[in-house]
Amino acid sequence: MRSLRQQKRLQNRHPLKTSGNSRKRSRTSCSSRGSKLELKVQKRLSAAILKCSPKRIVFDSSRLSDIKEAITKADIRGLIRDRAIISVPARGISRHRARERQLKRIAGQRRGPGRRKGKATARLPDKDAWMAKIRNQRRFLNELKEKKMLSTEDFRMLYLKAKSGFFRSTRHIKLFIAEHKLVKSK
Repeated sequence: MRSLRQQKRLQNRHPLKTSGNSRKRSRTSCSSRGSKLELKVQKRLSAAILKCSPKRIVFDSSRLSDIKEAITKADIRGLIRDRAIISVPARGISRHRARERQLKRIAGQRRGPGRRKGKATARLPDKDAWMAKIRNQRRFLNELKEKKMLSTEDFRMLYLKAKSGFFRSTRHIKLFIAEHKLVKSK
């Protein structure tokens, strides 16, 4: 509530904005919000005890009279123990939309030219592409060697060709082996 001196000062400053009934109006507006204002301290205390935001504090509507009477932290702790005051879990950010997007990307959608930023080598660096390619080729050559389909000399020759970047893919290795008849029959 404003003192008479403050009201006169306001009327002098803004003669058009304030009217004679301004005091009455402010009193009625406060009474409608009275219950919220009365519980503001309790909400702040319970938030401090539960170590969360006052926005997350919820009062049991059937125990509001008890909560209004609670003025110390000890009183609030008792009400928390009785579950009259509870804290709602913090609301996080849903992963639902992100998971849906991820599934679409796995399926090959949302990867068009309009989505791309950066060169192809920025998205898949040359070294990463090379590592994936050479590992695949070496795995294939080792399988042939373990099955005894290649002699040690042929394996060594193909391995070094792969290392030098001669083969484009495992299919290219297969074609080279077939052309030069390097595979031994069991």
